Amino acid sequence: MSHLDTLTLGRLHAFFVIEHATRRVHILGVTAHPTSTRLTQLARNLLMDLDDANRIVRSSSETATETHRRLRRRLTAIDIRIVNTPVRAPRANATAERFVGTIRRELLDRLLIINQRHAAAVLHEFEHHYKSHRPHRTLDQAAPSRPLPRRAPPEIYKIRRRDRLGGLVHEYQPVA
Repeated sequence: MSHLDTLTLGRLHAFFVIEHATRRVHILGVTAHPTSTRLTQLARNLLMDLDDANRIVRSSSETATETHRRLRRRLTAIDIRIVNTPVRAPRANATAERFVGTIRRELLDRLLIINQRHAAAVLHEFEHHYKSHRPHRTLDQAAPSRPLPRRAPPEIYKIRRRDRLGGLVHEYQPVA
């Protein structure tokens, strides 16, 4: 979970899951009022999308509120195994922390979010860019959803630029 502020100084909470091995990110939803029922439904939706019952969820909640306890009970009831990470230890869940930093630097620091619907649309567009085009150092500069293209002599390539998010993010692809 990460929070973001809107143009009207409201606070929204964005929920995401990142697969550590593949670096695939799933934006689960954006809400102004997170409740355990809403979070449980987001987790169920993710399980249905992934169609896999043996999941490991790394939980880095820093406060053990009643909402978190209810959520944990509901998640274990639907066969999700929860692995706790230490409190205030960003290196314990560095992959998720790096994603939060990336989305803040590359998107949220450069864009004013108007409302919840706008935030969801922008985050889902960035999720698509992050999975399908953005290079990742741990994947040898490949994107999580596709391998690197074959290398060819530079004189053969012409480069095409595609703008995403109104020109905020650029994607470059070789054209034969």
